Amino acid sequence: MPDSQRIAVIDLGSNTARLIVMNAVPGYRYRLEDEIREVVRLRQGMDAQGLSEEAMNRAFVTLRLFKRFCDSTYVDEIIATATSAVRDAANGRAFVERVRQELGLDLRILDGEREAYYGAIGALNDVSLRNGAVVDIGGGSVQISQVADRRYVQGWSGPLGCLALTERFVRSDPIGDGELKALEREIQRTLHEVKWLHELPGELVALGGAIRNLARMDARRCGYPLTTLHGYTLSLTALEQLIEQLRTLPLAKRIKLPGLRSDRADIILPGALVARAIMQVMGVRALTVSVNGLREGLFFEHFWRHWDEPIIADIRSFGVLNLARIYHYQKKHANHVRFLASRVFEQLTPLHGYGAPERELLDAAALLHDIGAIIAYENHDVHSQTLIVTNGLPGFTPREIALIGLLTRYHRRGTPDLGECAPLMLPGDDLLLLRLAAILRLAEYLERGRSSAVDDVVVSWSASTLRLTLIADEYPAVEIWDTQRNALDLMRRAFEREVLLDSTVAPSPLA
Repeated sequence: MPDSQRIAVIDLGSNTARLIVMNAVPGYRYRLEDEIREVVRLRQGMDAQGLSEEAMNRAFVTLRLFKRFCDSTYVDEIIATATSAVRDAANGRAFVERVRQELGLDLRILDGEREAYYGAIGALNDVSLRNGAVVDIGGGSVQISQVADRRYVQGWSGPLGCLALTERFVRSDPIGDGELKALEREIQRTLHEVKWLHELPGELVALGGAIRNLARMDARRCGYPLTTLHGYTLSLTALEQLIEQLRTLPLAKRIKLPGLRSDRADIILPGALVARAIMQVMGVRALTVSVNGLREGLFFEHFWRHWDEPIIADIRSFGVLNLARIYHYQKKHANHVRFLASRVFEQLTPLHGYGAPERELLDAAALLHDIGAIIAYENHDVHSQTLIVTNGLPGFTPREIALIGLLTRYHRRGTPDLGECAPLMLPGDDLLLLRLAAILRLAEYLERGRSSAVDDVVVSWSASTLRLTLIADEYPAVEIWDTQRNALDLMRRAFEREVLLDSTVAPSPLA
């Protein structure tokens, strides 16, 4: 396997400069290793002559710190870009040249179409969007991308960024009624230019700092139990409630709202209004949050560089495998647990009635059940759940992420319980968790010796009993012993039958 690389991506935006460092083996696995964020307000004070001296100095100091950080931490490659503020400014190219000469940092100025493209690439490697739109609400501009069959089709960029709109329209604190109406009219007028957006079928995915802050505010308000925003759904109703709150509170109170960064409190309202207007134009009642964006899109162009389109086809399967690889899963053991769990699941289908969606959750949990051992063997089941719900899983919904985490939590002990994740669940998910956890626990103990001693398992049942016959070359003494102690009771409760365990190979007289 090739050595891992440390790839830094710098995004100099109109409001914020960001640096991410990804540790990656291209095409195999990647993880976010570090991140730095600094508010520079590059667009602030921009006029016909271009960027103001104060804003350029703020950005230059931040970029110098980013470059020194990359040098001191031995980053292998730096991908650096600048977006709307620099591309719109009369002196933008002069600023880029100064950065190149004095810092040795080559800033690539992205045009609006390319900025939209990279945002869409980032989102498509995070969210299972097949058809619809990706919107990136930034500080200076908004990018909207059309997606068809999980491919970027076209993009549009317009001057509807949070900072740009705030500077143009907001003078009062809180915003006045006249200012609000003028702001809404400008948003509607500008979006009218995007003719294809009005006829675009499908779903809406949103990204950017404004969207993440709005989602966090909603999550805090409703007691969302997960720490990741992967796949978070922000409804139009919830967004309307946030807008009403933001437009009526003065800045001193907005700063204190749970989930809202204090350095965004003065510019967040226009971003919320833009998101609402796009939802209304598309006729959707909710949007899905992507935690990935422009920076990740630039990274994926490097990560999937052997492809024409840097988009993973099966985002869910690769997301599970990527997380397993990050935490050095025991491939042979995890795959055999998955195989045995799948065999039991398939044969019990007439009893449980589940199908492919539930099977996918079981498969994911089987691959990830032991990743918590990288923290400590003691309580590694709990650690596995923590790693899953903290990292999130691309393409999965919050409910699915929570269920996969819970399955790993109960893969070896304990009584399955939805607990604090109950608000995310659907009717019947308590029984689903019980049954899938029982199957996963059974598979784990049938592979207790980590030697694939049990080749297969045959399941049969009557009205009162459930028989498990193990197929093996030699009598699997360790597996039978530990399965009887730790797994059969949960199977009995899950399927309401006495469980009998036997083997095609008889024990030796000394066994």
